[in-house]
Amino acid sequence: MSLQQTITRLIMKLPGGILVKMAGGKPLTIRGRTLEPQLQLVMWNGRNAPPLSSLPAETVQAVTKDTLAAIQAPAEPGVRTEDLTIPGPDRNEIPARIYRPDGQNPKAPLMVYFHMGGGVIGDLETCHAWCSILAAQVKCPVLSVDYRLAPPHKFPAGIDDCIAAYEWGMRNAAKFGAPEGAAAVGGDSMGGNFSAIIAQEMQREDKPLPVMQLLIYPAVDIVEDFPSRTEFGNTFSLSTDTMNWFMDQYLPEGFNRADPMLSPGQTGHLDGLPPAVVITAGHDPLCDEGDDYAKRLKDAGVPVTHKRYDSLPHAFTAFTLISPGSRKACLEIADMVRAVYAKL
Repeated sequence: MSLQQTITRLIMKLPGGILVKMAGGKPLTIRGRTLEPQLQLVMWNGRNAPPLSSLPAETVQAVTKDTLAAIQAPAEPGVRTEDLTIPGPDRNEIPARIYRPDGQNPKAPLMVYFHMGGGVIGDLETCHAWCSILAAQVKCPVLSVDYRLAPPHKFPAGIDDCIAAYEWGMRNAAKFGAPEGAAAVGGDSMGGNFSAIIAQEMQREDKPLPVMQLLIYPAVDIVEDFPSRTEFGNTFSLSTDTMNWFMDQYLPEGFNRADPMLSPGQTGHLDGLPPAVVITAGHDPLCDEGDDYAKRLKDAGVPVTHKRYDSLPHAFTAFTLISPGSRKACLEIADMVRAVYAKL
């Protein structure tokens, strides 16, 4: 752990009341949901930063990489990692990282995981701590995928890589000590979008479905104007302005945003999809669409475990060093996945 991380962690252990006083003096409450004091302080300290939409994509990628490195806990003990490449579309190779826990359950399927970042930012380090938690708690191997990013690689490059990674993971799961010919998908934010799309696309193509889908504060509908996009449009760590900027970078000009390969929430019939764990954050522009998608899946007869963490913001899986609520939520989400696995 770096000196900066150590200092940050010590500050975040101060009593909540003191942290709120350091962050404007009044708790941030919207819809009766009060943001965790540690994260309110982070938001306060970054209040004068330029909006991401005012910066070149390369600068945003570098800044967010450094920021996340400072607030993300080290990987869990007892989890081995190995970097590898897997074959992707267009003859490209996709960087990936496999997480193997001590005491791995040979019956636990491989989880193929896709990081957050709007299709524009993020890499294997973005979800490193979280993937290690998932592997350690569920006792399953986790394959984290470093898919191609916009603007150099616009839609559908990212989702094509993720589909290829899922199908490769399913075929090669036994190499990682998991049941042969099966895999789950999971992701946060844009990674949740990709996971939901893969589940639907496998169904449309009559291909083997994921054994389950883990959707963490997923972006599932780029078309509908859900109220949370306005009410939480300027909160930490995702703003409506940033979401719009992500889509401007990610999509080709004139692309139909209702296409289910971008907006899986626009799909009319959701029956027959694999079991889902859907997690939303209370202080998040995406919370309403995630909550709505969980309800629609459940109404369609899909087994769903759904929980909203009202005191946490978007991207909380990356805040495990500074936010006790985020750390606790990550452990609980892993337990939810383990419970679904036990029923497979």
